[in-house]
Amino acid sequence: MIQVKQIITGTIEENCYLVYNENNILIVDPGNDALNIKKEIASLEATPTAILITHAHYDHIGALEEIRQTYHIPVYISPIEQSWLSDPTLNFSGLMHHSDMSDIVCQPAEFEFENYHDYTLGDMTFKVVPTPGHSPGSLSFIFDTFVITGDALFSGSIGRTDLPFGDSQTLLHSIQTELFTLNDEMVAYPGHREPTTIGKEKLTNPFFQ
Repeated sequence: MIQVKQIITGTIEENCYLVYNENNILIVDPGNDALNIKKEIASLEATPTAILITHAHYDHIGALEEIRQTYHIPVYISPIEQSWLSDPTLNFSGLMHHSDMSDIVCQPAEFEFENYHDYTLGDMTFKVVPTPGHSPGSLSFIFDTFVITGDALFSGSIGRTDLPFGDSQTLLHSIQTELFTLNDEMVAYPGHREPTTIGKEKLTNPFFQ
């Protein structure tokens, strides 16, 4: 049975997720607080298998290198944002209004996702779909009973599109075509805020009323 543990990280409360079964763990978006993430991993008594990145903004990759080096596991990301991992300007850690934080420079991801492809990692199977708009390489990961939406769809909201490379119409289209076509009962785990369901967002999300 696949389960999900939410870990809220950093000053802007990014959600890192541990997707796990009795044997393996997939780490999604290790944004910050590497020590706490490692503590939660240790509590599960399962083996970390891979790191999955929904998109490469700084708040989703801040603990990436420490987690990767601790467990010696590969990273998966969209090819569109592969270069963002090592570029503080693209991942926004190097922007002027983040002068209080260090630049985030990660090594390249070992693997680049293919859109609409099914992956089986650590005995867990999921489908990768593109959900651009918040950023051009944003991805969502669809499992049997839940979807991890990154900063595309939130509970009662959607991701910001006023940042560089953001586009509101692209994001709305992504959500409608890739996420709102899923079962209403599907749980959605977003990059910020609390979990929700696809059905709830279709009915109540103000951006779609």
